[in-house]
Amino acid sequence: MNVFRILAVNPGSTSTKVSVFDDASEILSRTIRHSADELRAFSSVAEQFPFRRDLVLGALDEAGIGLGSLSAVIGRGGLVKPIESGVYEVNEALRRDLLHAPQGEHASNLGGLIAADIASRTAGAKAYIADPVVVDELDDVARVAGHPLFRRTSVFHALNQKAVARTYAARSGKAYAELNLIVAHLGGGISVGAHRAGRVVDVNNALDGDGPLSPERSGTLPAGQLASLCFSGRYSEAEVRKMICGAGGLVALTGSNDVKNLLERGAQGDTRARMAVDAMVYQVAKAIGAMAAVLEGRVDAILVTGGIAYSPVVCEGIRRRTGFIAPVEVIPGEDEMRALAENALRVLRGEQTPRIYV
Repeated sequence: MNVFRILAVNPGSTSTKVSVFDDASEILSRTIRHSADELRAFSSVAEQFPFRRDLVLGALDEAGIGLGSLSAVIGRGGLVKPIESGVYEVNEALRRDLLHAPQGEHASNLGGLIAADIASRTAGAKAYIADPVVVDELDDVARVAGHPLFRRTSVFHALNQKAVARTYAARSGKAYAELNLIVAHLGGGISVGAHRAGRVVDVNNALDGDGPLSPERSGTLPAGQLASLCFSGRYSEAEVRKMICGAGGLVALTGSNDVKNLLERGAQGDTRARMAVDAMVYQVAKAIGAMAAVLEGRVDAILVTGGIAYSPVVCEGIRRRTGFIAPVEVIPGEDEMRALAENALRVLRGEQTPRIYV
């Protein structure tokens, strides 16, 4: 049986992760850190492309992995147009939107561009992206906001939510499309999605001020108070946006985004630290309850994932409040590189047909 060699590339704001898999076995893992001084030389994310690509090529060369051995190259998807879940071959339309970033600049936009460039240097490997954060499978009713000038949008941890849902389905001996699941991804941002028969039909926008508070994001704020703050003259738009995403949530409430540290502080009598974590758990549980209503109470399991899912205290708090809905399964961590490789492997094995981006 053929062994497929897959290169996965995941550019982040201060690092580029590189992994090579032979089928499902990881044979190379590198995290290349980028200093602020290095990145300051570039006026935009797009300008970082040759710099990051050459670092990926250097990592492969150092490891003795020839480009001719690659069966596929898959990059982390970026802020492109809203698309359905799946694997997308990097075509000209996708390259254009990754480069010009219609939804905004982010380092992840470089993933598909680097994948396409490296694939073009091989003997026939194709380039893909999979399940970017803009995956949009919302029911129409879930898009409606309370005023015609507003519309709810889907921005969430699609790659990990989908991977965890498939992992649970495989363990259960069922197809993902046969299950109704609620997946709560707990990281720097928090997203809680309702997965109905393989589609995420409702989910909070984990980037732009919606859903539970998280280590670095405010979540949903009282709208009237937010409007008053915006017109108080005390803050610029950039400062308000930073309150919502980046300097909100636990870090704003306590000065720390480290849940483990805050729980330790709470155990030592820091009531503010413990209350902030309790509020986060409480709001996650409320969001899970809301998604149970979306699924009309027919929920096969609640899956808790992401880095914070390593905390027994947090997971037990969620289980205590939501266990009456469905069994709560904890699948901690966020193995994005493996998730990318598994998506490419399904395509290479003919188990999944890549979608076309238009």
